[in-house]
Parts: sequence; C-alpha cells; structure tokens
Amino acid sequence: MFIEKDIIQIQERGSDIATVEEQVNYFVNGFPFLQLSKAATVGDGIIRLTDDQIATVISEFDKSASEGEIALLKFVPASGAATRMFKSLFGFLQDDKKDKSVEEFFGKLKDFAFYEDLKTSLAADGNDIETADEKTIASYFLTNKGLGYGELPKGLLKFHNYAERSRTPLEEHLVEGAKYANAGSNVQIHFTVSPEHRDKFEKLVVEVLPSYQSEFGVRYIVSFSEQKSSTDTIAVNLDNTPFREKDESLLFRPAGHGALLDNLGQLDADIIFIKNIDNVVPDRIKQDTITYKKALAGIVLSYQKRIFSYLGKLKDQANPALLSELDAFFKTELCVVPPADFDSWSDDQKAIYFQKKLDRPLRACGMVKNQGEPGGGPFWAENADGSSSLQIVESAQVDVDDESQNSIFKNSTHFNPVDLVCAVKNSKGELYDLKKFRDPLTGFITGKSKDGKELKAQELPGLWNGAMADWNTLFVEVPLITFNPVKTVNDLLREQHQ
Repeated sequence: MFIEKDIIQIQERGSDIATVEEQVNYFVNGFPFLQLSKAATVGDGIIRLTDDQIATVISEFDKSASEGEIALLKFVPASGAATRMFKSLFGFLQDDKKDKSVEEFFGKLKDFAFYEDLKTSLAADGNDIETADEKTIASYFLTNKGLGYGELPKGLLKFHNYAERSRTPLEEHLVEGAKYANAGSNVQIHFTVSPEHRDKFEKLVVEVLPSYQSEFGVRYIVSFSEQKSSTDTIAVNLDNTPFREKDESLLFRPAGHGALLDNLGQLDADIIFIKNIDNVVPDRIKQDTITYKKALAGIVLSYQKRIFSYLGKLKDQANPALLSELDAFFKTELCVVPPADFDSWSDDQKAIYFQKKLDRPLRACGMVKNQGEPGGGPFWAENADGSSSLQIVESAQVDVDDESQNSIFKNSTHFNPVDLVCAVKNSKGELYDLKKFRDPLTGFITGKSKDGKELKAQELPGLWNGAMADWNTLFVEVPLITFNPVKTVNDLLREQHQ
C-alpha cells in the first residue's frame, strides 16, 4: 500500500507507518458505536450545586489560588479562520445572494464593535461608509482590501464595545483569566493557533498586555502552540486506498480538536480551565461565568483531595471495609459502575481495579440545559472493561438506527458547551500521559473533497469526548448565561454581546 517515498513523507511529518496503517484500518473497519446506558440527568450523573455549596468550594479554591498553592492555567483552542461566521456575506459578495441575515448585517452595521475600524478602512481609500454601496462595504469587511475579517481567526475579531476601546475574544479571555485563573497574581493563558495566524496573535498580545496587567494588577504569562502535523490523519479514496495529490504524495488532513490532546498534555499546571475562543461576554455579564468557573475548580480540588486520600489508604491496606467504601464512592459520586461480575472478584482484584480507576486525570464538565444547540451531551455509557461511566457523547458516536439508543440520545436534558476544568497531575505531582486515557475507538469518519475528487477523512477522538474517555468525570449543571458562542457574525447583535 505504501512505497518508500510514502514512508519518508510520513516520517518527515513526525509520525510512523504503524500509526498511518492503523488509521487506514479504521477507514476499512469503521469505528464502533458507543453503547449508551442512559442520559445523565440532575441527581443521576449531573450535580446541581446549592448556593452554600458554591460558596464553600469557591472559598477553598480562592484560598489555594491566592496563597500560590496551585498553578492555574487557562487553555483556549483558537485555531482556524472564522470563514463560517461570514458564509452569508461571502454568498452576497461573490454570488449576489442576499438573505435576511445579510439584510440584518447591513441594517445594524453601527451596532458591531468593528464598525469604527471598518469606517476608517473605507475612508482611507476615499469611501464614505454612509454612502458606499453594500458590495463595497462587504469587500472592505471580508477581504484584505480592508479589514480582512473573512480570513482572520475568531480570536482576533472585534466582538464587544467598551467606552475606552473595543475588545477581541483574545482580550476577553485575558480579562477572564485575571478573574479566575489568577494564582498569586500570575495568570497563565495558552492559546492553540494556526501557524499562519500566530504572528498576529503575538502582535496583539504585545500591544494590549501592559494595559490589562496594569488594570488588574497581575502578571500575564501568555503562550501559544500549533496543532502538530504529526497528529494529522491520512485521507483515503472511497475504496479506502490512500488518496494521492497530483504529485502522487499522500494527503494528510488536520484531525479535529482531538489532535490538541498533544498540546494539552505538554502544559504544566495543577488546574487547567478549557473554554472555546468564541464563548465570551462583555464585563457586565461575566460574573456568572467567573463564579461557576471557580466552583468547577473548587469541586475538582475537593474530589482530587479525596481521591489522593483513597489512593494512600489502598496502598496501606485494602481491607473489605475500605473496598466497600470505595465501591459506594465510585457508584454514587464518581458515577462509575463496575463490571457485572464485580461482586465475585477477590479483594486483591477489587483493590487493583479501584487503584487503576482512582489514578486517572480528573475533570469537571459544566452542563447547560439543552436548548437544541449542536454539541456533545452527558450520558452514562459502557466501557471496554465492562464498567459504565459518564461520557460526553456526540451524535456521530451513536447508532441512531437503533431505536433504543436513539431514544436515549434524544432524551438528553443537557449538553456540554466546552466548559471544563481539569486536574492532570497524579498524587506525586507528576503530569499524566494523557494519551494513555484516550479511547482510540471513538474517532470520526467524514466525507470531504479535494480538487473535485471525493475522499474520506478521519478525526481523532474529540478532545472532550473520546480523548478524555478514561478520565474520572464530574458533570455539574451551570447556568445557560455562561454559554454565549458566536457562530455567525449576527450573533454579535444578540443582547448578550451588546
């Protein structure tokens, strides 16, 4: 299947032939569907915090953070251009397709945070934004003739207006970081970016950091990384043979956000907050986000303390009373149900099982009530070792042709808005090898095309889905106000973003 020059190409990308052959086998054999047991609901897999509980866990978190006992880091996936945000506008500019969203865009142009920049850009070439035709305005907005927003990543677009200046999502994340990822006045934030945009991100950080450091009295430590080419997956033809470019070289494609597990695994922090680049709001409604981010972190620290304590007790003596206590802890709090024949196991077997289940990365995932938005939902699902546990599941992982599975999936009450707080170190303070806790059988196969030819592409297990399938997982209900993504440019006209 692969010739010598293919092997050289694969090695130059930082991968190996065995990995690529495995990817081809997934194309041939497909990925198995996840078996759902039931939807996670409040009281049955999803924690609903009381006001007193929130106050308690936040107090413990604030104490640890302010005294510098823990290292905090905010991880923000920010790769890729925002092209999909402007799909309708591109249709108007290129093909004269004018729908209601385009009409709304031009009708409320002054309400956007980028209005003044667009006005200035047009004026530089002698155009008055008040009298210019809509095609000209669209051209200066989307292309490099003006702002070039159609080719920029979301993180660099002006989202929100303030009296002193407009802010980009990158800046809103800097502000958020000062509010909840602040450990002894040090704020670490890591952005994953595309190589072609990295210099623009770095330039903006250099420009704005001094003012935000002065305003919040903190020291920012901002870092960047790029999705590694070694995590790209091979593309194949419809008959599962390798897809080849015109020069006969193999075609590799970015493998989705699951590829960022490599980036995440190289970050040294005790608590890592994960949140998408476009889910930001103005200062006036940030407080709920800050409160629940701290609450999630406080819960993680609380459970981590108990897990480390149990690991210590298991090491000393795994007596029947402790094993019974651990069984209850997993079933009722960590929501892990052991295999069906667990009761027949010996005490030694049970101790080994619990030790393995305890010694894993830990995450708390915010869950909002389902409002019909696309995204992964919270479920109880079966694992390869016979246990069942909490998983964030995408529709592509479910056999919707199976009536019972489809019914479970459709009855989900909540979904995950990419709101995670993770603890990625073991009881000795060492970083876990996160790849060891990924379920490789939870990847995705999608249909794409290149140069007019159809092909099949493959995504790695999603970062907060299969890539974290073997983590200890807590689902916590968070208010809907903490989820305000910007999928189209007109979403910025919503009251939450004005």
